[in-house]
Amino acid sequence: MRTGGPQRTPAAPARTAAQIELVTATDATAVDEADETVDKLLDEGTAPGDVLVVTTGEQHPWAQHELSFGEDAYWRQLADGEDVFCVHTSALSRVGRRAVVVLAVNGGTDAQAAEALPAALAKAGRSLIVCGDPQRLRQLL
Repeated sequence: MRTGGPQRTPAAPARTAAQIELVTATDATAVDEADETVDKLLDEGTAPGDVLVVTTGEQHPWAQHELSFGEDAYWRQLADGEDVFCVHTSALSRVGRRAVVVLAVNGGTDAQAAEALPAALAKAGRSLIVCGDPQRLRQLL
């Protein structure tokens, strides 16, 4: 065994990039498309706690409903990690990674949508599914 000299630290395993899929939708239909996408994922066996839905415009109706019971109850559901969780992109920093992130580009400014794409990708372990207008998304990228 050689002593002295430079010490080498094993490299951390490389994180594989999530696959990105685009589902064509308008601002008005993005949330509905996201909901249909989530239903398909659940039907295919993805665990509900592995799915995160992110919106760029108005909050997802589920999130609006849950927030009506108070912020504590809403965020507790995230901590429980047992169900699909819906969050607005402005609060995405409070959320950890999930296997699948479904991003509904349902409005918001172009700057908000452009910031949401890499932020959602950073939260996606296995895949990022973007529901939005392909032309708008190309312009943002």
